[in-house]
Amino acid sequence: MATMSAVTMGVLAAAPATSDNTLLASTSTTSTKTPTEAPTDTAAVAQSFANATSLARRGEATVSRSQIRTAAKAESAVREDLKIDRLARQTAKKVGNKLWTLEVLNLWDGPSEKAEKLGEIGALEQVSVTGRRQLGRAQVVIDGQSRWVSADYLAQDKPEPEPAGPSLGGACANGSTIDAGRASLYEIHDVVCANWPEITSYGTWRSDGEHGQGRAIDIMISGETGWAIAEFLRANYSALGIEYIIYSQQMWSVERSGEGWRGMSDRGSTTANHYDHVHVTVY
Repeated sequence: MATMSAVTMGVLAAAPATSDNTLLASTSTTSTKTPTEAPTDTAAVAQSFANATSLARRGEATVSRSQIRTAAKAESAVREDLKIDRLARQTAKKVGNKLWTLEVLNLWDGPSEKAEKLGEIGALEQVSVTGRRQLGRAQVVIDGQSRWVSADYLAQDKPEPEPAGPSLGGACANGSTIDAGRASLYEIHDVVCANWPEITSYGTWRSDGEHGQGRAIDIMISGETGWAIAEFLRANYSALGIEYIIYSQQMWSVERSGEGWRGMSDRGSTTANHYDHVHVTVY
């Protein structure tokens, strides 16, 4: 019994310390705890057995065969986990390949559907891989231990961050200016200029309609960029005080917003049909 205790504790003490910050997964399905929890539970079983053995030698307690079998199983599990982790580290070192995580990924103790989740790894993290893939998962090594992650979300090259889309705010830096009768028109000019600095031509005061009232602006642009601006302004109509927008012979208004963009009758020319500019009227 004393020998069993000594062997058990010796195996537990043999767990290799590692400073490896990479993450790898293995074929192990014996562990159901996190990397730091599994040895702790097994060690507790072995320590309990060792304590009972010590008491038995002093005649204060009896060590049952059940306790011996439990300690033996714990020792075997530790040996198996250490073996799997060691093989994973060796294989990853031999392969010498690291991949990038594209999303936050779950860490599993094996590739099967019955595998236990042992934690997570963040997006845009680099992990060492062993080259083993099974059932859609790839084996990686994390903190010197074998883990499995979804293979579809690993990439050889680090993904570039998505370019930021247009947003409210920012400053106009292309030198363009406007003269308008509503403060919201200045805001619209500034936000369009900040996000699309290539646009330098704007129309405000005219003798007709809302332009004559000082509450309309024409943003001189065409094509897909014009649609990008029109959609951006529509999405932010409330913040910018917009009543309606016209572009490419289509109109959107707050009053009939549930209809989306609706077609307009042909007014006879490219400019009259608003194909070469985005018209915005504010309240």
